[in-house]
Amino acid sequence: MGAGRLYVAVAAGGFRRYATYRAATVAGVFTNTAFGLILVYTYTALWDERPHLGGYDLAQAVTYVWIGQSLFKTLANGGGGVETELMERIRTGDVAVDLYRPADLQLWWLATDLGRAGFELLGRGVVPFVFGALFFDMALPADVTTWLAFLVSVLLAMLVSFAIRYLVALTAFWLMDGTGVIQMAWLVGWFCSGMLLPLNVFPGALGEIVRALPWSSLLQAPADVFLGRADPLETYAFQAVWAVVLLGAGRMVQAAATRRVVVQGG
Repeated sequence: MGAGRLYVAVAAGGFRRYATYRAATVAGVFTNTAFGLILVYTYTALWDERPHLGGYDLAQAVTYVWIGQSLFKTLANGGGGVETELMERIRTGDVAVDLYRPADLQLWWLATDLGRAGFELLGRGVVPFVFGALFFDMALPADVTTWLAFLVSVLLAMLVSFAIRYLVALTAFWLMDGTGVIQMAWLVGWFCSGMLLPLNVFPGALGEIVRALPWSSLLQAPADVFLGRADPLETYAFQAVWAVVLLGAGRMVQAAATRRVVVQGG
């Protein structure tokens, strides 16, 4: 089997694996829909006071909420991606088996995570978004091109998300317990990705900083493409640069970690 076919098979396996958790998927759809309702009514009260906060009108703000809920699990902003499993395999030493596979460790886990993300987008992301479109006034694009541009941005967001979480998982090679690192990464991800509030709302220098960080690639960037507030090509370039930088950093940390395993006799 060629390398490309191998990773496609790994991604397909990741998709099928998460598709088996049907009860968890139904519960997740309910949770995202309920949380979306809470945010919508919170945003409505906020935008009633400031109608064009962050440059959004209310319909755009509501749309932003449902985009966030549809991508929440897809991008593993609150955990549940491969980083937890990989960190546990590093802690127990099972990662040695992964290193013996005739496949690159980073690409193997990337393919697995893309399979998971693909299922979460379809299985858990579509229903909350459709619910929002049916019951609320949303700013939906009228042309297919914008929808396709949005999906490309979502794919790049998946790469950036994995790259961040892969770096977090690799800290387990040096830490006995990576729980604290994961929790810190989740908190930073929630705040800096715009999951709670659009990053456009953040004032002054703080807003400039958070929009320049990689986490803005996860939600703010795709949302602005969807809402027609950002040039898709410029957005893709921003996301791609962060994906390359972070995946490259992950490659270097992985090499250092592998040397550490070999030196210690793992």
